[in-house]
Amino acid sequence: MIAAIWNPAKVERDELADALRAAGCDAPVEWLPTSETDPGQLATAAALAGGPELVLVAGGDGTVRAAIEVLAGTSVPLGIVPRGTGNLLARNLSIPLDTEGACRVALGEGERRIDTGWAEIAGQRHAFAVIAGFGIDSRMIVETDDDLKSSAGWLAYLAALGRALSTADVVGVELAVDGEPGTPIEAHTILVGNCGTVQGGLTLLPDAVPDDGVLDLMALSADTLPGWIETLKTAVWDNGVLRWFQEDPDAVAGANTSHLRGTRFTLTTDKPVTFEVDGDELGDITAVTFEIQPAAVTVRV
Repeated sequence: MIAAIWNPAKVERDELADALRAAGCDAPVEWLPTSETDPGQLATAAALAGGPELVLVAGGDGTVRAAIEVLAGTSVPLGIVPRGTGNLLARNLSIPLDTEGACRVALGEGERRIDTGWAEIAGQRHAFAVIAGFGIDSRMIVETDDDLKSSAGWLAYLAALGRALSTADVVGVELAVDGEPGTPIEAHTILVGNCGTVQGGLTLLPDAVPDDGVLDLMALSADTLPGWIETLKTAVWDNGVLRWFQEDPDAVAGANTSHLRGTRFTLTTDKPVTFEVDGDELGDITAVTFEIQPAAVTVRV
């Protein structure tokens, strides 16, 4: 039996059912929609209670993230049908972006056991499969117009970048890595990732691998807004994919970057910052702890 969790705002049930049939599905399907009050956690828990052979999730990164929060630590495979704006986990795992193609992969035998990142805020744990943090990335999420995102896709994030640059500030941060004493730093943006590619193919964490058992952290700072603009101008357009600092992360004058790897990061900020996990804004925070759960979820690839 297949448990199909779908976001009705992203895909119609009939369309998904047609794609499954076209992909060769002959198994019974239990249909479990998400809702405004349940982005996917409750639906996934209900799916697991039925003992499925596969949990198929159709929606954006938020729906996939919600399912992973429940699937982490289980052996039930996850099939991803990307129907969001970013579809970041699907892109990082080279899962087809068309519905029928994604269904074929989900019904296949190829599997990859990937890590799950966890961000703990005020006693609550939030899973992420791609990237979490604050600064440019989170401000882009907040500043992006929903209507434009629906019509223009990831290009809407680029339209929001200018607004994000003008609203994100340098923040004082106490950063502790793997239980070591904390170190004070100043950062414009801090991203902690399990995968490295975000909207528009922008590679922020080129060393991040989703199944290496560690998290990658990048802290970015620039003394002035012109420094950030100069940073962005140095990005390289390589075969249609924008890769940021791929060759030399510290080459840009006025833009400072730090890269760290570890299994646990603890951050305390000197003022509230807007925080996001896999594109879901969680509001303003002043403290967060990141941890990695190795080999937590089996994904059909």
